[in-house]
Amino acid sequence: MADLRVNFCGVELKNPVTTASGTFGFGHEYGEFYDLGELGGIGVKGLTPEERLGNPAPRIAETPMGILNCVGLQNPGVERFIAEQIPFLRQYDTRIIANVSGTTVEEYAGIVERISDADVDLIEMNISCPNVKCGGLTFGTQPQMVEEVVSAARKVAKKPLIVKLSPNVTDIAEIARAAVSAGADALSLINTLLGMRIDVESRRPILSNIMGGLSGPAVFPVAVRMVYQVHQAVDVPIIGMGGIRSGRDIVEMMLAGASAVAIGTACFADPMAPVKALRELEQFLDAHGIASVTELTGAVQL
Repeated sequence: MADLRVNFCGVELKNPVTTASGTFGFGHEYGEFYDLGELGGIGVKGLTPEERLGNPAPRIAETPMGILNCVGLQNPGVERFIAEQIPFLRQYDTRIIANVSGTTVEEYAGIVERISDADVDLIEMNISCPNVKCGGLTFGTQPQMVEEVVSAARKVAKKPLIVKLSPNVTDIAEIARAAVSAGADALSLINTLLGMRIDVESRRPILSNIMGGLSGPAVFPVAVRMVYQVHQAVDVPIIGMGGIRSGRDIVEMMLAGASAVAIGTACFADPMAPVKALRELEQFLDAHGIASVTELTGAVQL
């Protein structure tokens, strides 16, 4: 039986399978289908300093190989998460990955400092958010902005800091280097790709926000490519995500350079997707005589 354990920034994951923020809520619904303790970690709904109601409907649109969303970071706020959700999640033998967002450097630093004092294992900082002080330019698209916001968060972070990268950039490796130089302990990628759907009858955009983030199988090859490029550029652990559905997808993502993975959109079609993929991963490792899952990371042969 292969060893599935992964040491991620000094935090041991029982296996490399986690859930992608924004797709799993806080685990309540999925906990009705299986023991959440089977997962290596749970990436919770993106948190902001205050409660957010998100964008108006419609905010989900189907695509041939995934979905578009403009949910808008709907969440109860960091204080309610700490008071209400952490006790629930701590019932399970799994790691808690708290995903946080902000609209200014000061907001990011504040929420990272607050969540650092809470009972979470890892902090994932979503920098695919608009910087309101810079006219709405997304933090994660400019190296200098990445360095500024990550540096501010690093100064107050007491837990390992994962920076989640946006794929909506020209050079993902440049952004990754900026994040690591500013103090990121690890990286996660990819976030959603910007997309749009139009109702041909009304000739109007389907989403209330006009554009939204594309996730699902369609983005998987893009995610594999970007994880590979980032793994070549920096020497920190990576959580690979973007369209993963199966054990073989996990293997492919890890060969590209991921130390762990996150499964998201697949959960909407099948709540059991993460545990099914984990079983398939186990079968693959045993069938190929691989002693430890860590042997896969970055092992693509060129």
